Amino acid sequence: MAAGIIVLLTCALLFLMARPPICTCGHVDLWHGALDSGNSQHIADWYSLSHVIHGFIFYAGALALMRRQPLGPRFALAVLVESIWEILENSPIIIDRYRAATIALGYSGDSILNSMSDIGMMALGFLIAARAPVAVTVCLGLALELIALLAIRDNLTLNVLMLAWPIEAVKSWQSAV
Repeated sequence: MAAGIIVLLTCALLFLMARPPICTCGHVDLWHGALDSGNSQHIADWYSLSHVIHGFIFYAGALALMRRQPLGPRFALAVLVESIWEILENSPIIIDRYRAATIALGYSGDSILNSMSDIGMMALGFLIAARAPVAVTVCLGLALELIALLAIRDNLTLNVLMLAWPIEAVKSWQSAV
């Protein structure tokens, strides 16, 4: 119940931040695989894979911090952390950072639909990590990183690297897609 309330509050806050509810193109795609202005506007795209990995990481973190707590409170913490990221990711400072430091030159933030889907993808990753053996979760995380790397020359690792410490050679390599 706490996780649901957090998601509803996040949705409301994104609305108050004037995020578009859906893609400004006027339609909704289940999957948007192109690297264009439709990224982060539809239900899922290549960056959805990184949100599944967030779930793996947040499960491990919540387990370490709250080992004696049941799954529910750990899940609520993970939803809270992902929701905070979705709010930050759609703030002018992070949008401008993406534009300046990464290949996302025309990035304008997420639609509310995409942010809600990103939280759902994290939840999926969290629940997979809660049920699967650690080795399976680690292998799946590595596979998702490699799939995104091969498909779009970007993934969670490179995204964090380029936001924190941009490397021009990496940006040039990514731009060659």
